[in-house]
Amino acid sequence: MNNFTQKFQLTMRMIKNSNFHKLGIFPFMILNITMLFSSCVSQRNVEYLRDSSNQQGDIKAFREANVSDYKLKPNDELFIQIRSLDDPTTNIFQQLGIQQNGSGSGYIQPYGASLMSYTVDKDGYVQLPILGNIQVEDKSIPEVSTILQDSLNHILSKPTVTVKLVNRFVSVLGEVRNPGHFSYSQEKLTIFDALSLAGDITDYGDRNDVILARNENGKNLRINIDLTSSNLMASEYYYIRPSDIVYVKPMHKKFWGMRQFPFSILLSTISTAVLLYTVFK
Repeated sequence: MNNFTQKFQLTMRMIKNSNFHKLGIFPFMILNITMLFSSCVSQRNVEYLRDSSNQQGDIKAFREANVSDYKLKPNDELFIQIRSLDDPTTNIFQQLGIQQNGSGSGYIQPYGASLMSYTVDKDGYVQLPILGNIQVEDKSIPEVSTILQDSLNHILSKPTVTVKLVNRFVSVLGEVRNPGHFSYSQEKLTIFDALSLAGDITDYGDRNDVILARNENGKNLRINIDLTSSNLMASEYYYIRPSDIVYVKPMHKKFWGMRQFPFSILLSTISTAVLLYTVFK
């Protein structure tokens, strides 16, 4: 905004030195220029994690909130991989899409995890070969892995079980550069990570009041989050949960339609008009 400020100040000096103040349009021009200037976004509007006592070089520590493990619910999708020393028997549990390599480890083809996943049914069960229905609703991923391994101990020789949640998605909407529906693989994803997937908040996004929509225990929650406060780092809502929705509201300044307004062209036009009037009056 430095160039804009300089042009604004130069234009105001030219208007003051001319006889425009004698014309009826002068108050109207001042009003419009003031409205345009007030629509600018300051640096403080786009800062994150502010702290009133913060000084350069200071380090402030925040105790991480105790966030419980994600509990499975109906329609969740699980990738389940079972291995053991008894290869022929283990093959019963393998699904299409897992390729064996020379070292005995597996990897998943693109989109393979989704195509090979087990869906938690409406009653909270997943159905596996031989084992049948396994109740997984309201259980964490480590708990499901332990249940499956215990169930396989009398079937396979030294079984190992890998369980992953496939449907890790977050939707980021509103005043961000690339809104969309994003998948992620991290066990812990912060709200800033989610915003970075969408290209960060635009200059006209309201960082003081971001809405987090979450389904928890069958209830849809609407949570207001202040991204400018450092205390967010100690909040339980600092981390995103699967299927969360992040909505960034526009600031009131955007209401005036100034986001793409050609400020420089406007001021240059006014400056030219004042100059011509002064020369040819």
